[in-house]
Amino acid sequence: MDLTPFLATSTVIDSDHPSVRRLAESARRQDQLATIQATYEIARDKFAHSYDIDAMEVSISASDVIRHGHGICFAKAHLLAALLRSNGIPAGLCYQKLARNHQRPAGTCLHGLNAVWFEGCWRRLDPRGNKPTTDVPFDPNYERLAYTIDVARGERDYRDVLAEPLHSVLKALHGSRTVFELARNLPPDRS
Repeated sequence: MDLTPFLATSTVIDSDHPSVRRLAESARRQDQLATIQATYEIARDKFAHSYDIDAMEVSISASDVIRHGHGICFAKAHLLAALLRSNGIPAGLCYQKLARNHQRPAGTCLHGLNAVWFEGCWRRLDPRGNKPTTDVPFDPNYERLAYTIDVARGERDYRDVLAEPLHSVLKALHGSRTVFELARNLPPDRS
């Protein structure tokens, strides 16, 4: 498998941005697993999920998340991918289709998370951030994600790993002036 695209920098996964490089360096440890864990915990815990703190700014790139101090799931996934890539660890993006719980508009929306290449395979990590109803500890041997898929509610787990964000995700992020507007513009699925 060619992992080159999963190490590349881009405008969204801006692993070469000075603020991203500094933060990635602070997470670097003696071995790869410890670096992955430290990086994951920084992305999950140091940067709030925008909805949890009623933030207004829409973060898109990894450096945006660092500058604003928060991001929704997509932006936090961009941050984790950029930090890992900055340390030479292949990382990609994954998506889940989730049913909206008591939100308007009703229906489904995408949720963004990550995959990291470790010991010859992809391992998914969800940097969404912990809250009273969501606990996502780091576990290299068992997949722990923020959301469990309920197929009966129309939810779906997409298992593929992408090097760059979906066009529909970028369109929603770029087309929203506030996080509250973004909540109405979230893509309902991968199409």
